[in-house]
Amino acid sequence: MTVWDRPEPPTRPVPLDRERIVAAAVALADEGGLEAVSLRKVAARLDAGPMRLYRYISSKEELFDLMVDEVYAEIRPEEQPGDWREALRGLARRTRQAALRHEWLADLLGGRPALGPNGLVVAETTLASFDGLADVDTVMRAVETVSAYFIGAIRREITNLRAERATGLSKHDWQRAAGPHLTKMLATGSFPALARAVHDGTDVDAEASFTTGLDWVLDAVAAKLARPSA
Repeated sequence: MTVWDRPEPPTRPVPLDRERIVAAAVALADEGGLEAVSLRKVAARLDAGPMRLYRYISSKEELFDLMVDEVYAEIRPEEQPGDWREALRGLARRTRQAALRHEWLADLLGGRPALGPNGLVVAETTLASFDGLADVDTVMRAVETVSAYFIGAIRREITNLRAERATGLSKHDWQRAAGPHLTKMLATGSFPALARAVHDGTDVDAEASFTTGLDWVLDAVAAKLARPSA
C-alpha cells in the first residue's frame, strides 16, 4: 500500500495532516537541501512529537515521494498541451524552473516513477499528447529520451550553482582563476580540438544552452516519429 492509499489518523492533540507535514519538509529542504530533512526536524518545526509523524508517513523515502509530488503540482500543465512537442517542451521548462526554486528536486529526479496525484497527471498529459502518432513503445522511448536530456541538464546546472556558492566563485571568476593553467596547457599543442572550442566557441548562459539542447533533442524525436515504421 502506498502512502497515498493509507487513510490519515486523527489530528489530535496537535493539528496535523500530510499536507502540513509535506509543506514543512519542503521548507526545510528549500533552506538546507535534502540533508536538512528528517522526520525529527519536520516534527520539531510542527511542534509535534516525532513518533506522531510515523502514523502519517512510515519512512523518509515516503516523505521524499510526497515532497516530489508536491513540487509536481508546479510542473503539471494547466490544460492539455496542443501537441507532443509542446507537451515535452513545457514539461522540460517547468521542471527546470521548479528545480531552480527547489534545488533538492534535482537529486530526486530520474528515479522511481512519480505515483502521486500530481505526478500521474503529468505522465497522463504527456503521454496523451502522442495519441495516434506512434505505438506505445516508441512513445515511451521518446519521452524517456527527452526526459534523460533535461534531467541531466538540470542536474548539471544545479551542481554548478552549488559549486558557485561553496567556492564563492562565479562561472567567470572560475574561468579567470583557471585561465593561466588552461592557456599553458593549450599552448603545448596537444589539445587542438579543445583549443578551438575555447578560442572560437560562443559562451552562452545556462538557459540558452538548455533551450538549444532541448530543441535538438525534440528535432531528433520528430524525425523518428516522421519515419515510417519498418
